[in-house]
Amino acid sequence: MLTIGYIGNGKSTNRYHLPFSLNRDQLNVKTIYARNLDKNEWDHIPDVNYTDDVSTLMNDEEIQLVVVCTHTESHYSYAKMALDHGKHVLVEKPFMLTQEEAISIFQYAKEKNLVIQCYQNRRYDSDFLTMKKVIESGKLGDLLEVEMHYDYYRPEIPNNTSHFSKYNSYLYGHGVHTIDQVLSYFGKPDTIRSDVRQLLGEGRMNDYFDLDFYYDSLKVSVKSSFFRLKPRPSFVVYGKRGVFVKQTEDRQEEHLKLFYLPKGHADFGVDLPQHYGVLTYLDDEGTYHEEKVVSEIGDYARVYDDIYQAIVHGKDKVIKDDETIMAMGILEQGIAACQ
Repeated sequence: MLTIGYIGNGKSTNRYHLPFSLNRDQLNVKTIYARNLDKNEWDHIPDVNYTDDVSTLMNDEEIQLVVVCTHTESHYSYAKMALDHGKHVLVEKPFMLTQEEAISIFQYAKEKNLVIQCYQNRRYDSDFLTMKKVIESGKLGDLLEVEMHYDYYRPEIPNNTSHFSKYNSYLYGHGVHTIDQVLSYFGKPDTIRSDVRQLLGEGRMNDYFDLDFYYDSLKVSVKSSFFRLKPRPSFVVYGKRGVFVKQTEDRQEEHLKLFYLPKGHADFGVDLPQHYGVLTYLDDEGTYHEEKVVSEIGDYARVYDDIYQAIVHGKDKVIKDDETIMAMGILEQGIAACQ
């Protein structure tokens, strides 16, 4: 059993963590710390201790893992506090404010002989897992180009934001998802081209980004906008012999927003046939094929499975330190053009 304490009691903890940590028998959620216990946006979880005294969590010897789900500005200080109290740490995206902070906290955890890692749950998106399955089938032939899109139509967010903030930018908040997917599967690129914009003008919110990752003959593009009334396909993969198009994204977030949770629902986050991607290719004989690809099942709880194995059984971390450090550097470099 791995006993967990959470720092933060907002949307991150309640929507993107608790539904998954509470769905694993080997995990025990004991304590949640919040600065203001009077806020009642989220129902309290039965048998979980809620406190506004962070030392209650930190000084509890039963708690082995602290999960940091606060604003990015406080990630480093809370992570260091947890490490100082002998706790392993899982930190929400984008992990730290800077690449320098990421390097520092990884080194500090190593000195303490403790595990710390970033909560990169999007590695377990259904659409991303399905894309990998198609690539590994070999039916596309040699890869030429991959397009990954993460679009919204939420103009009210940039319209209502009158100033630029580096750490609350679209790139930091959402680009970190797809950037990590690229790095985790395709590895370190040879070069990166960044086009990070403020569509509403200088001094406004970063609301658009387009990053190109180059690997020999392969180009991987990550593109996102707040102003896409009709979103682009989640994934488009081109090979020498075919193409795979996955129009719709992973459905876990859709179900979470409806409070249709994984515990007790075997169909949580599962694609229906209308969500399946389409694979079109020529086989070795030159015969044309077009077929739907049954989607893989996504499960964000697998991040907890990974860190459980690392802490309890000493397995290597699935989400590697150098991948997180590299992602932080890409975020810093990309946002530098904005002001």
